Amino acid sequence: MPFILLLAGCSNGELPQNDGGIGISKDYPQYWEYGGKPVLLLGGSDEDNLFQTEGVERQLDLLSSAGGNYIRNTMSSRDSGNVWAFEKDPATGLYDLARWNEEYWKRFHRLLELTSEREIMVQVEIWATFDFYRENWLINPFNPACNINYSAERTRLPVRVDSHPTWCENPFFWSVPGQHNNMPVLAYQQRFVDQLLYYSLQYGNVLYCIDNETSVTADWGRFWSEYIRKKASEAGKKIHVTEMWDPHDLGHISHRETFDHPQTYSFVEISQNNHQRGENQWDNGLRQIERLRSAGNLRPVNNVKTYGNWQGRHGGGTHNGVESFIRSVLFGSAAVRFHRPPSGLGLGDTAQSVIRSIRTATDRFSFFDAAPHNELLGGRQVNEAYCRAVPGREYMVYFTGPGEVEMDLQSPAKRFAVRRLEILTGQWSDETVPSDGNLIILRSDRKHLLYLIKKK
Repeated sequence: MPFILLLAGCSNGELPQNDGGIGISKDYPQYWEYGGKPVLLLGGSDEDNLFQTEGVERQLDLLSSAGGNYIRNTMSSRDSGNVWAFEKDPATGLYDLARWNEEYWKRFHRLLELTSEREIMVQVEIWATFDFYRENWLINPFNPACNINYSAERTRLPVRVDSHPTWCENPFFWSVPGQHNNMPVLAYQQRFVDQLLYYSLQYGNVLYCIDNETSVTADWGRFWSEYIRKKASEAGKKIHVTEMWDPHDLGHISHRETFDHPQTYSFVEISQNNHQRGENQWDNGLRQIERLRSAGNLRPVNNVKTYGNWQGRHGGGTHNGVESFIRSVLFGSAAVRFHRPPSGLGLGDTAQSVIRSIRTATDRFSFFDAAPHNELLGGRQVNEAYCRAVPGREYMVYFTGPGEVEMDLQSPAKRFAVRRLEILTGQWSDETVPSDGNLIILRSDRKHLLYLIKKK
């Protein structure tokens, strides 16, 4: 059946449709839709390659119970207990790139099945960059020293790559026709991608990202994006593809390869922005969305990795991780996920509380009609509070910590109901706040407090 799927085509030259699968919202092109309705993607998971873990079903159930609907899945095999995609000869210890390890694909297929049943979107990263460098390259089946299919001399692939991926010293990522045109390697890369699509195109809940934190030439990502989109089209499917660049500054020119080429990348991935802290993270993310809007290229902007955990070294600690997640939602990210521990909060208790609270709050608010409006907050200090609103009708105000702001509701305050949400506990309360005509004063006495103000 899957081979029939891959050979099916489109008639009358029409673009393939999603048939209720994940797609860009027609009414709100900054966001995704699923089942024909706009959807905000919120998520977290304890691993980046969730398909390789024994507790995958429990993790997905936990995410779903918290209101989450979004995970990341790298096709990585570098962690203990993981399996590689290819068959290994136990006698020689060498892989055969022409033969599959069925366990690897069984795990991937099961993840797709389980997520589809739960309406959880999967952002698949095809090439797990760090699997191809340093100690991971020494055991990678694509290493010529680890397989029976080609030699280092024939492919010019090194058997050791001791540098960080930002040095771009593994020509594995230069195999495409626009670069080295390394046909022996490219043939097996294509075979791997075809097998991935064999499974993923059967499901409508998959988004595609070419790499993780890449620094290589844009030719590589462009080649694979065009290839998988064509394969999908031949199968009567429309898929959505992005690339993830390494620079932490979204103003770096490499990110323009994604921002400025919607014909190649139908959505944008800005996770590296989450290395920024405080208001810088908000400003940089919002700036990119406004630039896309001004250029006429507005489309979903995803944040598949939100950093921040006291146990890790990225993202400024747990509270900044929570802030970054919520700021990303309010400035307009279409998808936001907590990165795996220790670099992120994964799907621990804090992450679950945040996901559940933000889902509840956004469901009670005209979220897709609203936009960022920090200018409505009088007396606001840097990184004190953030506002998303439909001015004159509905307002959502998030306090990162203790603070006080004034807001002009543009109508008498008595016409509005004010509710307060303690994000880390999920506790809602009706509030009476100081007011004077159209003005109200909002106060916070703790971290991570949210106000919802709506016309009665």
